Amino acid sequence: MSRLWDKGAPLDGRVLAYTAGEDHALDDRLVAYDVRASIAHAEGLHRVGLLSRTDLDTLTAALNATAAAHAAGEWRVQLEQEDGQTALEAQLVARAGEAGGRIHLGRSRNDQVLAALRLYLRDAVGQVAAGAEQVAQALERLAARHPDLALPGYTHLQQAMPSSVALWAGGFASEVRDDATGVQTVLRRLGKSPLGSAAGYGTPALPLDREATAHRLGFTEAHSPVTAVQISRGKAEAQLLFEIALLMTDLGRLSADLMLYYTQEFAFVKLPDAFTTGSSIMPQKRNPDVFELIRGRTATAQACLHEALGIIAKLTSGYHRDLQLLKVPVFRGIDLAIATTDLLPVALDGVMFVPENIHLDPAIHAAEQANRLVIEEGIPFREAYRRVGAQLFGKK
Repeated sequence: MSRLWDKGAPLDGRVLAYTAGEDHALDDRLVAYDVRASIAHAEGLHRVGLLSRTDLDTLTAALNATAAAHAAGEWRVQLEQEDGQTALEAQLVARAGEAGGRIHLGRSRNDQVLAALRLYLRDAVGQVAAGAEQVAQALERLAARHPDLALPGYTHLQQAMPSSVALWAGGFASEVRDDATGVQTVLRRLGKSPLGSAAGYGTPALPLDREATAHRLGFTEAHSPVTAVQISRGKAEAQLLFEIALLMTDLGRLSADLMLYYTQEFAFVKLPDAFTTGSSIMPQKRNPDVFELIRGRTATAQACLHEALGIIAKLTSGYHRDLQLLKVPVFRGIDLAIATTDLLPVALDGVMFVPENIHLDPAIHAAEQANRLVIEEGIPFREAYRRVGAQLFGKK
């Protein structure tokens, strides 16, 4: 198998396994995006007279056929090919012949894979944000099922002030929706096209129109100067993982509340049987495993962020092979967020609060009583605070 960089010297199989690792398998999810970017690049070459109309038509047809075959499962990126870019070019040459060898003019694997990755991440941002919105809507439906049901509000896990199911669910809905907005802010960094930056220093002697190619792919601009492209690697990825970590943290806290409310001591809620599991030894048990794992996987989301930040920390400018390692935490974090936000709305739709089990301590209205004294008698709040405390605890 000849790789794009092959100079003819043999490569130790252990080196290939270590350097390519699982990158070839990870690249399978980028093939369709790589094809889109490759068509745009070919059109750019044609636009400036570096590719004939015949070759452009041949390449476009071959690229579309290659993408369709990959989507149908007819081929996958293999370890021997090292990465998706090598695999795609091999497929292209097999279908388009000599024209397939012309498409690499004016680009490197560096800007090629980054273009595909940014196109993929744009779609992933949309999926994660939409999933968060679905969770928020499910929480609003939960609030609507119990519009007037009182619920203790806790501080330090002690009943503190009166709340309600609607307030509790509405608070989480608001924050999860804020998380969706945070995820979408990543689009600013993803809006810069790396195509034409090649290995990080442009394409000398080639009159490529980077802006036209950027707009063809829906980017807002070409990433400039070309040296900024490799320096930027990992920043959009880390920002997305940060926003995912915040989303998963909110979902973990929501799950922690539901698990507390599900205990026999509280018994505030019933969880749907389809989202709980049984014990292998205790016949009476129903366990909130789904919510426990959501809570536990907040650690996974945070670990993905820390791994991505660790990979790019202290790199010098320019391209480094380390950067391919970003795919593992980025894809894992995205998959986790999508899977969680796909499952949670259905689970929340089966959650029911049990009014007869919810009891508010009479003292929970103490702050309200102090406020009323201030309004009715015009006394300072601290005086009202002391008087209400004395009534509750029998002290002067």
